[in-house]
Amino acid sequence: QVPLVESGGGLVQAGGSLRLSCAASGRTFVTYAMGWFRQAPGKEREFVGVVTSSGSRRDYTDSVKGRFTISRDNAKNTVYLQMNSLKPEDTAVYYCAASRSPYSSRWYEYDYWGQGTQVTVSS
Repeated sequence: QVPLVESGGGLVQAGGSLRLSCAASGRTFVTYAMGWFRQAPGKEREFVGVVTSSGSRRDYTDSVKGRFTISRDNAKNTVYLQMNSLKPEDTAVYYCAASRSPYSSRWYEYDYWGQGTQVTVSS
């Protein structure tokens, strides 16, 4: 198993920034692609972005491209989501997840999930 714990959420004004962290336990973290998803009230879970196990490749949903950046530090078993130019529509619970698939945007291809961290962007 790969226990995951997110942190870094909070309340921020529109245009502001936040950095989310996701810390993993265990030696197998480096073998997993890591994704970020979000879920707003009354909406379905949405793919935000993914980084491959080596960190060499990233992909994002269109609505966050140019504003969000995923990175990972395999020595620290941690993946990050840097969020800039935040908008009220970014308000959601953000989850990190680990996948054995090398590069997936599909939530059902993720094996382990964190508990989520709330991000609220005020207008």
